[in-house]
Amino acid sequence: MGSKNSNVDLDVIIIGAGLSGIGAAVHLQKRCPGKTYSILEGREAIGGTWDLFRYPGIRSDSDMFTLGYDFKPWSNPKAIADGSSIRAYVREAAAEHGVDRHIRFGHAVERAEWDTTQARWTIHARCKGEVVRLTARFLMTCAGYYKYAQSHVPEWTGMKRFKGPLVVPQFWPENLDYSGKRVVVIGSGATAVTIVPAMAEKAAHVTMLQRSPTYMVSRPGQDELANRLRKLLPAKLAYDLVRTRNVLLQLLFYKLARSRPEKTKERLLALLRPELPEGFDIKKHLTPRYAPWDQRLCLVPDNDFFKALKSGAASIVTDEIESFTETGLQLKSGAVLEADIIVAATGLELENVGGIKLVVDGSPVVFGEKFLYKGMMYSGVPNCANVFGYTNASWTLKADLTCAHVCRLLNHMDKNGFAQVTPRLADPAMKPAPWVDFSSGYIQRATATLPKQGLRAPWKLHQNYILDLVDLRLAGVENPELEFKPFPAVSAASSPLTSEKVTA
Repeated sequence: MGSKNSNVDLDVIIIGAGLSGIGAAVHLQKRCPGKTYSILEGREAIGGTWDLFRYPGIRSDSDMFTLGYDFKPWSNPKAIADGSSIRAYVREAAAEHGVDRHIRFGHAVERAEWDTTQARWTIHARCKGEVVRLTARFLMTCAGYYKYAQSHVPEWTGMKRFKGPLVVPQFWPENLDYSGKRVVVIGSGATAVTIVPAMAEKAAHVTMLQRSPTYMVSRPGQDELANRLRKLLPAKLAYDLVRTRNVLLQLLFYKLARSRPEKTKERLLALLRPELPEGFDIKKHLTPRYAPWDQRLCLVPDNDFFKALKSGAASIVTDEIESFTETGLQLKSGAVLEADIIVAATGLELENVGGIKLVVDGSPVVFGEKFLYKGMMYSGVPNCANVFGYTNASWTLKADLTCAHVCRLLNHMDKNGFAQVTPRLADPAMKPAPWVDFSSGYIQRATATLPKQGLRAPWKLHQNYILDLVDLRLAGVENPELEFKPFPAVSAASSPLTSEKVTA
């Protein structure tokens, strides 16, 4: 085992160079000038989700005026953007602000250990078969919420019998030829609703096989008002105006959906009817068993999914799989679906902080036992913030607020000579509630391992941009349930820190 000494102590380590990680770095540079930081990225590219997912039609499921950063106007005419455009946007943001120079690619973080006696984190990252150790005062995890190396695929009977390709969208084959082929897409979520019309352009026919329907809502791919405002106003002002409008519309729609679910359901279905083929069974195929926003709604830009149904290039079958056959699927109803290619768009496998093992003073952090402070810090875990977006609105709206709040917290600590900040639950007997109140399968499968929220502030999630704007950006950072501590008497600040490479 060899090591070399160098002073690599950092103020902040950011984990992940995706949409959240790049945003966190820009906020840190703008709001905490002089702070030293690195972004550790396990892959070899910027973009996170938007670089990993390459399936046909990959696009945003939110408008880019709210999915975009608050500091970088979205200038593309498309309001609902394709994956490559979003990837380019994130990379542009990194380059424009110089944060790309702070990224260490190929550094897959495996473990992070907090030492109270030195008020620092030691990060263990695997790079080219070696373990690299780095130290930092503060840790920001921006690794998303799902496993990059694994998706959710049920174990269906007879899967190995099928002679054609069984494709998982998360790992789409680069050279998959589906021209003139019969395709079955299993699933009814955003991924399936995206893939079906995209593949229908070349395939002989695409069938979406679902156990139960999902709510869908259609929106224009371009925002005419936004495109007009760009011609009349400075780019940032036009962007901010459209962003504000869209935030308010999202909040209004969500509030109406939760307060008047039956009326919202009727309205959503009424909007779909004119876009569907004559005689289409909307009750069977497009009427969910749950209320609107019990799960995320599927966004359909420019009616592309419904156009594919109308043209006959695609269809929906609502049934369950009995077994795979050599040439397709045997369904429980007795029907048979013949297929040359089957796509399993069956969801994600969730994991906390990118699967990193967090350890505080020798004790592993059990996320399922933790409460989330303001949706961003774990109870009992010092100097650590997790950047997680909204589930009922655009991801980046909450990510931007969280990053700005962390910067205010760091500046407050500097001003007052604090080395540590730790959320402490004043009432350990407080009743927990699920972190994400969704009935979606991928959430339910992971509920026991996810952190909890409480029934009161600062442990209750608002899922409301206006309330979070007041709480995270305008209100003070101090809180009775936030414990601040000065530097230890003997701290890492008085001794050299090292970066070690340990041969695996």
